[in-house]
Amino acid sequence: MKPLILASSSPRRKELLQQVHFDFSIQTSEVDEQLDPDWLPEDAVKHLSKKKAEAVFSTNREAVVLGADTIVVVDGVIVGKPSNHAAAKEMLQTLSGRNHQVLSGVTILSSENMISFYNETNVSMYELSPKEIDRYLATGEPFDKAGSYGIQGIGATLVHSIQGDYYSVMGLPLAQTTRALSAFSIYPTY
Repeated sequence: MKPLILASSSPRRKELLQQVHFDFSIQTSEVDEQLDPDWLPEDAVKHLSKKKAEAVFSTNREAVVLGADTIVVVDGVIVGKPSNHAAAKEMLQTLSGRNHQVLSGVTILSSENMISFYNETNVSMYELSPKEIDRYLATGEPFDKAGSYGIQGIGATLVHSIQGDYYSVMGLPLAQTTRALSAFSIYPTY
């Protein structure tokens, strides 16, 4: 069996793979995440996951490499990670009381095979008061997350409902990824 490498520094993706008992190592991929503004969100997120997987695979050709990326989309526009406090506040104000989509792209790559897919989950946010937004910003949680919130943390209190895969919103559609890894003879160790 080939070793599995997660091409991501995301602590959430690491926790999710550990949760279902995959044996893997981590190698961060340093890739340019600039996107063509004309791309559809699903193409963009798959492209980013593939770039990350390919970067790590280029120096680990005997492994199976898993690359992933997550984006938030509001009214068809990709919303990234906030660059500062003001940007995070603006993003949360935009999401307040509205629906948005979270797309997680996954690429699994080996010397024999490649599988690339994305998962889309609809998220509905509560109407957020300025005080709620300021209190959430004060936690520091929003600043390294697409859309300025983390559903697995304090940001869960902002989310009214989701339609789709909770784990995809966290950054890795776990059931779908587990099934895709089986095509590479990679299975959880439970």
